[in-house]
Amino acid sequence: MNELTATILVGVFGISGSLIVLASALAMFRVRDALSRINVFSQATGLGMPLIALAAYVSDVYVEGFSVTSLIILIVTILCLVIVSSVASNTLSRASVLSGQPIYRKTSPNRLAQPPEGIEDPDPTAAPKSGD
Repeated sequence: MNELTATILVGVFGISGSLIVLASALAMFRVRDALSRINVFSQATGLGMPLIALAAYVSDVYVEGFSVTSLIILIVTILCLVIVSSVASNTLSRASVLSGQPIYRKTSPNRLAQPPEGIEDPDPTAAPKSGD
């Protein structure tokens, strides 16, 4: 890999990932509830961070040369970022809805407000939430 190709790839991946993280951070200021903030942050952890990791890998390949260990670390890093991002976003969104956090009137929580089948509602005397 020559220097120009490596520099261009690192720049494209690094700047793209950084812009996605920055856009997600700025969008978090515009949304009005916790559920929407969690949704906005998913793009940063699911796409922005893997692009930054890919830029670091390309830089490492250019400086140190190809290494199977570095490639495995990159693959594990990207898989972990994508998997943890999706699981964490779903869990945090569900927890924010079930905890009774106020939801902006234009946000539609869909089925997050209902407990899963086989699990009883922790407070059956509570007033029904919207959508019930």
